[in-house]
Amino acid sequence: MKSAWVVRHVAFEGLGIFAEVLAQRGYSVRMLEAPVADLDDLDAGEPDLLVVLGGPIGAFDEAAYPYLGEVLRLVEQRLASGGKLLGVCLGAQLIARAMGAQVKPMGVKEIGYWPLTLTAEGRASVLAPLHASIPVLHWHGDQFEIPPGATHLAASAICPHQAFAVGDAVLALQFHLEADPRQIEAWLVGHAAELHGAGIDPRALRRQAAELRAGEVLLCQQLFADWLDLPADPA
Repeated sequence: MKSAWVVRHVAFEGLGIFAEVLAQRGYSVRMLEAPVADLDDLDAGEPDLLVVLGGPIGAFDEAAYPYLGEVLRLVEQRLASGGKLLGVCLGAQLIARAMGAQVKPMGVKEIGYWPLTLTAEGRASVLAPLHASIPVLHWHGDQFEIPPGATHLAASAICPHQAFAVGDAVLALQFHLEADPRQIEAWLVGHAAELHGAGIDPRALRRQAAELRAGEVLLCQQLFADWLDLPADPA
């Protein structure tokens, strides 16, 4: 049985629709609740897959949240191992940081369901199915620069750096492809203060989530499955 370690920062930002894909692919999942877990002695090269999920803090916030330094160490260790690594939102920003790229505030919040614009390289990647105006969930105020040696895959109207890859081993997504629209209420409650501060009505997000079609969710699951099936052969 293949193994997947999942670094989770807050309970409601979990694997979402990706959990079913991992189960179908025969992965055993170890959930690491990063803020309270003992990460010091873990070897990030051990599992077949490492996933680092999103959270409501910044990629350089370890002075305020010391556990983040342990997560960064896992990311650095995983990059050195050459194994499969998926980063989502904060997870993607930590990958960018570990690779020497900047992560900084955009000056505006990007929160809601909108499509992406794929680069030429993105249209030739596993993200290609997203080119046809497929809405995905955006929920962030920071963005990463594209690290040296990485391939820029996607942008949005607000955020020019939405995804990058390093060969077929590393995939970093600023957006939340994993988010289950049927579980959006947990996000709305968990991020209620942020929504209020940004002047965003949760009812609008709830409507957007309800408008997603089952086929679009299945497409996102298939995209993740296709990436899993690529050999971990970093460029």
